[in-house]
Amino acid sequence: MTSHVSRIAIVTALAATALSTPALAQEQDASATQERLEDDLHNRQVDYKGNIIVSADGLEQLDILAGTSVFEAEEIQRNLSGQIGDVLAKLPGVSATSFAPGSSRPVLRGFQGERVRVLVDGIGTADVSNTSVDHATSIDPLTAERIEVLRGPAVLLYGSQAIGGAVNVIDKRIPIRVPDEGFHLDALVAGDTASDLRTGGASLDIPIGQNFVFHVDGSWRETDDLDIPGFQVAPELRAGLLEEAAEEFEEGEFEEAEELEEAANQQGFIPNTASETWTVNGGFGVIIGESTFGASVGYYNTDYGVPTRPGAGHHHGEEGEEEEEEEEEGEELVSIGLEQLRADFKADIALGDGFFERLKLRAGYSDYTHTEFEGEEVGTVFESDSIEARLELIQNESGPSRGSIGVQYRYRDFFAEGAEAYVPPNVTDQFAVFALQEFGTGPFQIELAGRFETTDVEDTANRIARDFDTFSGAVGLIFEGDEALRAGVNISRAERAPSAEELFSNGPHIATQAFEIGDPDLESESAWGVEGFVRGRLGTAQFNVAVFQQWFDNYIYLSETGLEEDELPVFVYLQQDADYFGVEGDVTFPVFDNGGFGLVADLSGSYIRAELGDGTDVPRIPPLSLLGGLEVQTDAFDVRGEVQWFAEQDKVAAFETATDSFTLVNFLVSWRPLPSRENITVQLSADNVFDVTGRRHASFTKDFVPLAGRNIKASVRLSF
Repeated sequence: MTSHVSRIAIVTALAATALSTPALAQEQDASATQERLEDDLHNRQVDYKGNIIVSADGLEQLDILAGTSVFEAEEIQRNLSGQIGDVLAKLPGVSATSFAPGSSRPVLRGFQGERVRVLVDGIGTADVSNTSVDHATSIDPLTAERIEVLRGPAVLLYGSQAIGGAVNVIDKRIPIRVPDEGFHLDALVAGDTASDLRTGGASLDIPIGQNFVFHVDGSWRETDDLDIPGFQVAPELRAGLLEEAAEEFEEGEFEEAEELEEAANQQGFIPNTASETWTVNGGFGVIIGESTFGASVGYYNTDYGVPTRPGAGHHHGEEGEEEEEEEEEGEELVSIGLEQLRADFKADIALGDGFFERLKLRAGYSDYTHTEFEGEEVGTVFESDSIEARLELIQNESGPSRGSIGVQYRYRDFFAEGAEAYVPPNVTDQFAVFALQEFGTGPFQIELAGRFETTDVEDTANRIARDFDTFSGAVGLIFEGDEALRAGVNISRAERAPSAEELFSNGPHIATQAFEIGDPDLESESAWGVEGFVRGRLGTAQFNVAVFQQWFDNYIYLSETGLEEDELPVFVYLQQDADYFGVEGDVTFPVFDNGGFGLVADLSGSYIRAELGDGTDVPRIPPLSLLGGLEVQTDAFDVRGEVQWFAEQDKVAAFETATDSFTLVNFLVSWRPLPSRENITVQLSADNVFDVTGRRHASFTKDFVPLAGRNIKASVRLSF
């Protein structure tokens, strides 16, 4: 594989620049440092239905991310799942790919794949989950401290691959504060009935002196095949399977007819959806004066089943091989084994009272391997080595002005080997400079942001190279009536370079049961966007509403053709204009509150409409959805009931099936048994109480991977 010496040198140079800053060497009182860090953490805590203050630096309110939501520890526990997409799926404007229980990525405002970046503390996960829906995201939500969902012009902060938004997972691998106690332990154990879940995770922080903290965490998760209500396959697919079975029976092919009937009548569970995942991470943090730095090393390992389309054979043997051998191969179960070794570095350095207040450096290296098995045999192996580094200078507030400037570098060396290496070996090099600026302290404020990015993508096997220069920018005008109300309009233009998969794919992909064909002549994708938002309080009610429109030029999408190659449906990457329109929002209001007892109601929803330039529909767009909840809140107990409704989606692309409407009813009881009402939280919940069949329209596998049936979950979270 390509040498990484020059790339590592870039990261090393950035680190050396950071560590040579004189401010780091100036030791100050440890208690003052601790107070500053605690204040910083307090400022970043967010009521995700109210004011938006996230961990991105340089802007006080960051209104160019008008659709921001934040999940704290309690919300993560309530919505705990093995994949980050399913954890966040109840948020307005958020869905999930739900390819399989072992692989589910977030869908933001109808965007997925290369338009949504999943991050770990500001830099990418360095997996290949963005390249295909069957690839898992290498994050275990069990050990996450906080999850930020950034919608709107987030591309300006996190790169062109966030043209639809970003999900930023904050963990504690690199400590930034010294615990007050001799050690700090966080732990979570959970189980459920729908997948026979057994899971647990813990993190431990140990201070050594006043300036050094050692951290270790780990998790383990195991599930069986997922229980579902009714038939596995959707009605349209089931009717087709039964029709094929009847034809095979008439032709005397009794064994084939029986197999098709069995596939059509499969019910109660989804075969081949079991999974096992474990992680371990270790790190340290050094706090000197008002500066911190640290490093960590982590390992992620998961094995999960990949459900294949019932009735679909899989043949890719060479011409002349016996038919019997091909048929046996087509019957083998498909599974994925994924492992990632990751190293991270982080520095936050005080620069004094000059023009710049702080210098922040974030860097990571990943060695990733992903193996697709056909039965016991190795089918295809995907390997990816990547480096990402981000350097940011944060301004001191100067009158009405504040902001930041920075540079970012990302490198990926991708290699695939096997019968279905549908993407050739390729290398991606990307460098960007960006700036954010906010002006004004009165009722009106202006926010400006810009990012220039240069991307080189090379198919090293066929010696095809493409390079792209892209520019993205945004301007926001915000009105702040008082502390209870903020409203504004953002105008943005974003550009994205096509990925190696979109450019160079050409071959069968066993896990998705598709023959994928890229286009090496694709142009950069660009979009103009307008977004209006209003949030704040109206009386006792708290609300947040955003309306957005985006007009794409050269929109890149994967389209089914109706053709077959190697007995697989052919999907090609195409490009044309597209329009996206959406509305999302939520409101929370207290019905009753006497201090010790409260009754709170909330309502949220989202709607997205997306069309291509030729008037046809963009594939896999989530339907209109609404969620209403009623929650009793006391010092020791919270009791919540909620109803989540999804409309039918019949606005579909060619060869895409529609999905029916469905309603989920969920209940939850949360108990804090200690007198302090802290440290321990016990939760018992029942999801999909009425055992309803539901299918996520954004899912590539919606016709044969429905959502879980009735699911009783129990969990305990500890923090000492």
